[in-house]
Amino acid sequence: MQRTIPVVGLAGFSGSGKTTFLEKLIVELKNRGYRVGIVKHTHHEVDFDRPGTDSWRHAKAGADVVALATPAGVSLVKKCDSDPAPEEVIAMIDGVDLVVVEGYKRGKWAKIEVFRQGVAERPTVSPEELIAVVSDAPLSAAAPCFGLDDAAGVAGLIEEVILKTPRPGVSER
Repeated sequence: MQRTIPVVGLAGFSGSGKTTFLEKLIVELKNRGYRVGIVKHTHHEVDFDRPGTDSWRHAKAGADVVALATPAGVSLVKKCDSDPAPEEVIAMIDGVDLVVVEGYKRGKWAKIEVFRQGVAERPTVSPEELIAVVSDAPLSAAAPCFGLDDAAGVAGLIEEVILKTPRPGVSER
């Protein structure tokens, strides 16, 4: 039986700092010994390979799945008839301790809101899903607030709330 990998999402509008914060969070989680998977959702077309390479030629010829295996890892490109549901993409990931989703704002998992001053809108995250807010603005929120550079604080919260690993110095409740 395959274990369910814990999932946490970053919710925020374009320009809010999600990707920049996620880079810091990945480094912090890796420094703590976790294997981290990322799902990035975009509405834009992306070319997954360099034009002219064998794998690119295979995909252009019509292959439905192309796997490129190297000593450094595997790159997998799978054609889809429509925008895949986030659960379908998450199900393709294994061998990690945590999946962090950037995008897919409406997914049903715990979320961290990222908000930057000057971005006109804040995402609407249901109180049941909101576990933290990351921002450069003083906000009142129903969840703990962290600065845009506080990846360590957010990683500690993820350990406690998502991974169920108590932080050092924090007693179990």
